[in-house]
Amino acid sequence: MQRIRTSLPHFKQFGWDAEVVTVDESYSEMVKDPLLMQSLPVDLKIHRVKALSKTLTAKVGLGSLGLRSLWHYRKTVNQLLKAGKYDLIYFSTTQFPVCVLGAYWKKRFGVPYVIDMQDPWHSEYYQDKPREQQPPKYWFSYRLHKYLEPIAMKQVGGLISVSAGYIDELRARYVRLKDIPAATITFGAFEPDLKIAADNQHKFEPLLQKGFVNIVYVGRGGLDMYKAVTPVFEALKDGLANQPELFGRLKFYFIGTSYAPAGQGVATLAPLAKKYGVEDSVIELPGRISYYHSLATLLQADALFIPGSDDPQYSASKIYPYLLTQKPLLAIFNENSNAVNALNECADDAVVITFGAGANRPENVLQPLFENWAKGIFTPIHLKKEFENYSAKNLTAKQTELFNKVIGIGQ
Repeated sequence: MQRIRTSLPHFKQFGWDAEVVTVDESYSEMVKDPLLMQSLPVDLKIHRVKALSKTLTAKVGLGSLGLRSLWHYRKTVNQLLKAGKYDLIYFSTTQFPVCVLGAYWKKRFGVPYVIDMQDPWHSEYYQDKPREQQPPKYWFSYRLHKYLEPIAMKQVGGLISVSAGYIDELRARYVRLKDIPAATITFGAFEPDLKIAADNQHKFEPLLQKGFVNIVYVGRGGLDMYKAVTPVFEALKDGLANQPELFGRLKFYFIGTSYAPAGQGVATLAPLAKKYGVEDSVIELPGRISYYHSLATLLQADALFIPGSDDPQYSASKIYPYLLTQKPLLAIFNENSNAVNALNECADDAVVITFGAGANRPENVLQPLFENWAKGIFTPIHLKKEFENYSAKNLTAKQTELFNKVIGIGQ
């Protein structure tokens, strides 16, 4: 959703008129954020579709919003394609089952389609992981995605992805994809969001404790982030042992770490904190919060932390809102993640640590950094001119360049 939302104000500038087809928010259990509407063009056409009730579908194990809305998407878009002239269908969602409709619409109406791979669809990542590390209903979802992905890829006209690795994997599985347009495009930095968040801070419940140095991460958690989070907890443990009063001032927050509905989220990082004996300094709030509540919380923090996955293809789309705050920033990523280059290219004074075969040990960096933060000594980041390359406007231009190739403009 965020890719499309931040691109919509710029599509027309690059020669494209866009309409949105989306599931009516009443059918979704995700946290609602009405403020998101303030960032959209006032003349935007939005077509809202229905979905089957989860109360009914859950009885047969089908809770996915993508599956529940599939028939309604088909019906609504059929009506649109019959009534009007459309050059392209753009799927930008992690509800991947909807993407199979692209092949149907291409065959019936001759309209090409592009799929935006924000995450892997069919993936082998969890196949060798213990059952307790696999996502809920993994047995079913793995087989469903393995069946549906080839249907969508058979006729797709173009691919966009946040990670080149996702496109490489797809091209290795489907030979025809080597001959279609593809582009690696990260999510863009959308500066108006910070003003909306700041103007509405009074509407959000404060999550940070006063009287401490608050270091904040907002985003998903998971066991795949243990390699990034472990050195932080190790450094914190050593600091508390050697300088308990000083390091006791630090509070690390992990907020919105679970995708589960409100009240059902399970903490994944707090158990690691307990293992290292730093649980009094670490607060995990698994429940998701709204997007602008997230930004408002980042703005209230003293410093920010972004942990990355142990999967080298993982691209943290959240890094650009973090950078826009220009708060002191610590990021720890797999050395092969494209987020590392983006952070180094965009900002001065961000502390970027990597893990992997060629990475250095982080303790020499983290101990003095945390000591300074505990003393109230902060170094805010400074954005370089290269940061403009990652603006929503510039990245929308790259999307439309690919659209033009798919429909044959400029060839």
